[in-house]
Amino acid sequence: MSEQDYTPPRVWHWEKKGEGRFANINRPIAGPTHEADLPVGKHPHQLYSLGTPNGQKVTILFEELLAAGHADAEYDAWLINILEGDQFSSGFVAANPNSKIPALVDHSTSPPTRVFESGAILVHLAEKFGAFLPTAGAARAECLSWLFWQMGSAPFLGGGFGHFYAYAPTKQEYPINRFTMEAKRQLDVLNRNLAERRFMTGDEYTIADMAIWPWYGGVVINNLYDAAEFLQVDSYTHVVRWANEIAARPAVQRGRRVNRIMGPEDEQMRERHGPEDFER
Repeated sequence: MSEQDYTPPRVWHWEKKGEGRFANINRPIAGPTHEADLPVGKHPHQLYSLGTPNGQKVTILFEELLAAGHADAEYDAWLINILEGDQFSSGFVAANPNSKIPALVDHSTSPPTRVFESGAILVHLAEKFGAFLPTAGAARAECLSWLFWQMGSAPFLGGGFGHFYAYAPTKQEYPINRFTMEAKRQLDVLNRNLAERRFMTGDEYTIADMAIWPWYGGVVINNLYDAAEFLQVDSYTHVVRWANEIAARPAVQRGRRVNRIMGPEDEQMRERHGPEDFER
């Protein structure tokens, strides 16, 4: 059946045997599918995640905080394998009722504080340690604006463009064209902003950069979705410059490895429980 032949039914029903690489992780209901507690390590911050772009945002911030001398930012990072359904355990659903990675449980408070949604975790940690987020005025508003730009825009890049271009079981012209147009528009938004700024908000490196880089830096320098040529990413020269500068930061290189289970073996780290793990 072609995309032109499809007529939506009067009432939609879930076909449990869906198609596509990620069909087994999607369902129209929330809540746990099985009982399993989350592990708890020795550090105040317990992160439950996977080394996707959304997961990398948080581990990059943790590593940047530690590099900046915030010793109390030590953390344990536990792997949540979404392809195996770990996000539907009772323990993970208690930490994040939306069953999406990442989720943070901050044990420095009593009772422990759960924080879910990657942007919320970035703000929680930046405010807690007084770093990478301006405290007031126009600078803070600009940082939060770009952070929430990323939260609202990346689903069109990932679930839209990435899904239909790279992962959908069939290639369909309409959705690929629709989301390619939006992905390129977003890259142009970034390119125009970075033409006048070193980082997203100016001369200061912030959580806005940490949120945007794993997605859009991934596209322009790491060929995310194998789409660099298709999107003509070299034409976004200011994004490429910015992405390469951030990629060279040692904390970013460490954060990108945490909870990563794909790609070159030397870039993978299933779990992280201390700085010594990077030496193995």
